[in-house]
Amino acid sequence: MKIRLKMFLVILPLIIVTLALAETASYFNAINGVTRLARQLLGFKLGELEKYADNQWSLLVENNYAGRPDMVDAAKKAVEIYARSIILSDSEIIFAVDKAGAIAMTSSALEIPDKEKNPLLRQLQAEKPGLQTALIGGEKRVFQAFYFTPFEWFILISEESDVFYHDANRIAVQTIITLGISIILTAILLIMVASHLTGPLSRIVKAMNNIINSADLSSRVEVEYRDETGNLAYTFNRMIGELDKAYGQIKRYAFDAVLAGKKEERIRQIFQKYVPKDVIERFFASPEKMLVGDNRKLSILFSDIRSFTTISEGMAPDDLVNSLNRYFSGQVEIIYKRNGIVDKYIGDAIMAFWGAPEKHDDDALQSVLAGLDMIDALGSFNEYQRKAGKPEFLIGLGINYGEVTVGNIGSERKMDYTVIGDAVNLASRMEGLTKTYRSELLISESLFEELKSSGAATTAALHFRLLDTVAVKGKTKGVKIYTVKRNLSPAEIAAWPVHNEGMNLYYRRSFREAAEKFKEVYRLLSKDFNAENIYRRCVEYVSNPPPDDWDGVEVMKTK
Repeated sequence: MKIRLKMFLVILPLIIVTLALAETASYFNAINGVTRLARQLLGFKLGELEKYADNQWSLLVENNYAGRPDMVDAAKKAVEIYARSIILSDSEIIFAVDKAGAIAMTSSALEIPDKEKNPLLRQLQAEKPGLQTALIGGEKRVFQAFYFTPFEWFILISEESDVFYHDANRIAVQTIITLGISIILTAILLIMVASHLTGPLSRIVKAMNNIINSADLSSRVEVEYRDETGNLAYTFNRMIGELDKAYGQIKRYAFDAVLAGKKEERIRQIFQKYVPKDVIERFFASPEKMLVGDNRKLSILFSDIRSFTTISEGMAPDDLVNSLNRYFSGQVEIIYKRNGIVDKYIGDAIMAFWGAPEKHDDDALQSVLAGLDMIDALGSFNEYQRKAGKPEFLIGLGINYGEVTVGNIGSERKMDYTVIGDAVNLASRMEGLTKTYRSELLISESLFEELKSSGAATTAALHFRLLDTVAVKGKTKGVKIYTVKRNLSPAEIAAWPVHNEGMNLYYRRSFREAAEKFKEVYRLLSKDFNAENIYRRCVEYVSNPPPDDWDGVEVMKTK
C-alpha cells in the first residue's frame, strides 16, 4: 500500500469523524429546538382547550344546568367551536372519543376504523403525559390528550407525523448534504496535499528500484530538498556505498553457508537412521534444550518375536538377517505411519513410544492401531516366509500408557533419546504376559481408561476383552489387562460380552455365577484358554473362598 493512500486512509477518517460529530451535534440541537417548540405549541393549545371545557362545565354547574341534556349538548358544541378556532393547519385535527372509541367531537372530517380503536383506547387509558404517536384514520399522527370527566371524553389535539416533523426532516437532509459536500472537498484537498508531500519519496523509490534492477551499487539517488526526504536520499546513498564494500564479504559468507547447509543435510540423513527425525529437528532448532529431561504421559509399545532363539538356530546367518530386516522394515514403517517413534531394537524386540517429542491428541489410540496393524502385517510377512521355505514369525505386543521421563539420556560420548520409568517397565511386562495369556496383543488398564475417556475406542470401533488383574514381577499393586481387536468373528461377537460380564461377577466374588459365564465362553470359543483359566479359579473359590481382603489380583512370578 502506497504511503499516499495510507495518509488518505488515516487522515480522511479523522476529518470525517470530526465533521460528522459537528454536524450531528448541530442536527440534534436544531431537531430538539424545533420539536420542543412544536410540542410546546400542542401542549399550550391542549391546556387552553382544557381550560375552556372546564369553564363551560362550570357555567352549567353554577346555573344548575348540568342536569339538562340540551344545555350539556350546547356546552359540547361550544367546545367543538372553540377547538376549530385554534386550528392552525389543514392537517391538524382536534377530536374527542368516548370510552367505547366512538368519535364524540371533531374539528374536521375523521373516521377511525375498528382495528385502530382498541390500540388508541389503550394508549389513552394509560394516561401517559406528553407527546404520543398512533395510527389514526389510516395516518400516522402525533397527538397530546387529556380526559375530560364531565363529558367522559378523551380529547386529542393531533397533527400528521410528517407535518409535525417536517422542519426536523428538512434539517436532517440539509445536514447530510452539507456533510457530503464537506467530505468531498476535504478528500480533494487531502489528495492534493498528499501528492505534494509524497512526490519526492516516489522519485527516490524509483531511483532505488533502478539501482536494484541494474545491480549497480555505484549509482546514487538525487537529493532534492533539505528536509526529511533529502536526509532519506543522503542516508540511502551512504548505505549503498557501505553495501558495495561489504558485497564481496557477503558472497564469501553465502558460499560458506551453502557448504554448511550441505554438511548439515548429510548429518541429518545419517543420524535419521539412528535417531527419530523429530528429535533431530528439535536438536538443530534448540540444541541446549535437548539435554533437559521432560516428564509426560506416553504410550509405550514392546514387540517381541516368539521362540526367536529356536528360529535363529535353524537358519543360516544371512537368511536370518534378511528375514529380520524385512520384518523390521514392515513393522517400523507401521509405527512411523501411526506417528510413533522407534526407541530401540533389543535383539529381536522393538520398543516404540507415542507422545514425544511431539504430542498428539490421539497418541494413545494410534499406539493401539499400530499394534493391530503390526499383527495384520505379520500375515503377509509369514506368507512370504512360507513360500521361501523359511520359518514363520509369531509375535507378542504389550502396550502401556503412563508417565515417564523422556529425553537424551547417556554420557557426553554416547546419548540415546529414550524413555524411562515404571510405565516403560510395565509395558515390557505386558509383552511378556502375552505368552501367559496366549494373546498376540495386551494393553494395560491405564491405556484402556485413556481410550475410553477420550472416546477414541468408540470412534475407532475397537472391541476389548478383560483377561485378568495381575501384579507383575516386583509390584504388589494389581493392573487389569485387556486384549483388543478391530474385527471379531461371529463366535467372538457372542462370547466377548459374556466373558466381560463373567469378569465383573468374578471381581464381585459371585464365583458360581461367573463360572457359568466362563463355561458358556469356553463353549462358544472352542476351548478358549482364558475362559478355562478363570473358570478353574471360580470353581476353586466356590469350594475354598479367598480371604476377605482378596481383590482379584494374580501375582505373576515371572515377567
